[in-house]
Amino acid sequence: MTTFPRHAYDPEIGRRIAELNRKPADSRSIADYEALGAPLGPAETWDLDIEDRTIPGPGPEIPVRVYRPTGPAPAPRPCLVWLHGGAWVGGDLDMPEAHETARGLAGRADAVVVSVDYRLCTEDVHFPAPHDDVMAAYRWVRDNAPTLGVDPARIALGGASAGGNLAAGATLHLRDEGETPWQALLLYPLVHAPIPGPSDELAAALTHVPGPLLMVDEQLDMVSALMLGGDPIESAPVYVFPGHAEDLTGFPPTYIDNDEFDSLRSSGERFTEQLRAAGVEVEQVLSAGVLHGHLNIVGLDAAHATLDRMAARLRRG
Repeated sequence: MTTFPRHAYDPEIGRRIAELNRKPADSRSIADYEALGAPLGPAETWDLDIEDRTIPGPGPEIPVRVYRPTGPAPAPRPCLVWLHGGAWVGGDLDMPEAHETARGLAGRADAVVVSVDYRLCTEDVHFPAPHDDVMAAYRWVRDNAPTLGVDPARIALGGASAGGNLAAGATLHLRDEGETPWQALLLYPLVHAPIPGPSDELAAALTHVPGPLLMVDEQLDMVSALMLGGDPIESAPVYVFPGHAEDLTGFPPTYIDNDEFDSLRSSGERFTEQLRAAGVEVEQVLSAGVLHGHLNIVGLDAAHATLDRMAARLRRG
């Protein structure tokens, strides 16, 4: 008989799930599910210069928010071009996964972080619009490295969820064009469609997750249809779902952080296997006890631990 480890939620996440489960499923509101991601504590305090600006884009100008530690730097700083999540159709520079993540990394790593407000997919905006915005933002940072105080040899590209998808796709595209980023930081990314089947261990973990919190292929089909403008997923360019690339050699060193109670975890785990098979250095971490999107919960210990690990990578020489 196959046995599984005991899957335990983070204590605060577990309390919130238990509170949710006390309500009949047919009486739960969107607000009940949103409460699972409510802040746990106050935001961290960092001494940073934060600047909102717009940069040239392939379409409209692209809003970005630049986070820089105050005071002089003895040498150019590392930089992270950061992409929030939101299923390609939501999210902005103010959501915790964008703002608090960028603040936390700039402060921890003494790094410059450029958070990108790429175009969201709508009935009129489809791929490659968000992808093209990410490519343009990365190149803007590269071209303006001296002004930003950035070391051009240490520009990383990263994102969470849909942002992790966009970061992986842009990294692959940049590799193909001969300008591979310094490293890729991918948080609970979705890089395959359909979603790879879960391992037995993940399948057991997912039995603890309320159904509406799971991403299933039917939901992915609906979101992808909007992203692709109605084209079938099978026809999507490889930069949309880079986990289907035939060749991942030359991908930069990569950090992948998966959430324990997340149906998308199988995509991050599969991508780790693919990158390692291609000879890529990969650091894969399982954030235990949390649901998809844990960077959005301000004050959560698991979010702080993830930021500490990411910052350690950005501090590399």
